[in-house]
Amino acid sequence: MNVSKNVIFGLLISASGFAASSALAATPDDLLKEYAAEAKKADPAFKSFDAAAGEKFFHAQRKNAKGEEVSCAGCHTKDPTKAGKTRAGKVIEPMAVSANKERFTDKAKVEKWFKRNCQDVYERACTAREKGDFISYMKSAK
Repeated sequence: MNVSKNVIFGLLISASGFAASSALAATPDDLLKEYAAEAKKADPAFKSFDAAAGEKFFHAQRKNAKGEEVSCAGCHTKDPTKAGKTRAGKVIEPMAVSANKERFTDKAKVEKWFKRNCQDVYERACTAREKGDFISYMKSAK
């Protein structure tokens, strides 16, 4: 009897872990809906994201506080369907959803990288609108 209780308990724990991990899965469209709600709070006139603005944001070059020219495309390459490299030489898989189906499917990972890269390139946090425009561009890049 104890064995079957332990088996049932183990199955329940496994099932709850699976349900929790499934709940974390996202799609680029799921993230866009969340960023749209945030953008609307920040600006009630917000209507929709703009892939062209996301493309401009991705390619924008600026000088950082150290005087270095930086941009998203600097590491991710000008073609988001191609792999890039970090400054340390580590390969970065393509950013475009068409070339990498895993992109923008894990909100925690997306937020981690927006936080890090926005700080590195723009020396500030990115807005929900910028994130949405960026993902819209990455969805449209072929």
